[in-house]
Amino acid sequence: MAGRNGAPTMPDESTARVALATCAQVPDLDRDTKTLLFPLARIGIDVRAAVWSDCRVDWGQYDLTVVRSCWDYHENRDRFLAWARAVDHLANPAGVLAWNTDKHYLTELAGHGIPVVPTTWLEPGRDADLPTRGRWVVKPAVSLAGLDTGLYDAERPEQSAALCAHIHRLLGAGQTVMLQPYQAQIERDGETSLIFVEGLLCHAVRRSSILTGPADGAGHRFIPAPGQHIYPVRPDAAWVRLAERVLEVVPDSNELLYARVDLVGARNGTVQLMEVELTEPQLFLAHSPPTTARLAQAIAARVTACRPTTSPESSMTMARPGPRGKS
Repeated sequence: MAGRNGAPTMPDESTARVALATCAQVPDLDRDTKTLLFPLARIGIDVRAAVWSDCRVDWGQYDLTVVRSCWDYHENRDRFLAWARAVDHLANPAGVLAWNTDKHYLTELAGHGIPVVPTTWLEPGRDADLPTRGRWVVKPAVSLAGLDTGLYDAERPEQSAALCAHIHRLLGAGQTVMLQPYQAQIERDGETSLIFVEGLLCHAVRRSSILTGPADGAGHRFIPAPGQHIYPVRPDAAWVRLAERVLEVVPDSNELLYARVDLVGARNGTVQLMEVELTEPQLFLAHSPPTTARLAQAIAARVTACRPTTSPESSMTMARPGPRGKS
């Protein structure tokens, strides 16, 4: 909330307060998250952007903190998780973030029978046989938004050498490396993202492939990927069933405020899981105003559940559409 001339105003004790956690690179929130501001304000929530790594923030003043554009957590995952554990009323909760910020979770999902993109895990300090045929994707197990991810043709000498150098650089930095056969179908069909709020499918989008070659140091956290097309789709029933199965076996799935399940078609006509995004995913809210409204209402419901209700003074003030009344 802001007062005259943009000066901040102090909400009264009955006003619900929500922090949207972000990173220092986008302190005023990314475009996707900004879509939430008006619906939350309309409900009557005092909503603020707050940088998760800023030690000056008093997280205890908020009834709920929603993790959004924390797109630097990979630089110090331990610190990020320590912050998450210290914040009361966090969505998604700290245990989910710990599980989801290391892509080893894919092995657990595969153990539950979820079809995941085949992955070879290369661990620091261990010998590994590197591929000599086919196209391969290399990426670290702790990363996001395509950071340090590359596509290599192992049968081309210069790319084979680049593949080996990329792997050894990551291993030398103490990072686990994911080595995956390239899913060529993504060039034609793209990657489909299904967005859930409180466990219910809200909408889906399809995204064209942006991975075209060796890692170049570029990521797409703060700027859109050049040439990428994103458009809403109605996913096939089999894809929806798989996404729902994924969320059924996620630890503490009943505590998820939001979730994004990324799927890709396989060569044999089936569908595979690429990733499940439970930490700081883009939710593509601009493509679905109903999803934005549903997420805002879900946040308001969680705030109500978090606040004590032992006295009238502790109830949450909610705005009503229409002329402004007493607050």
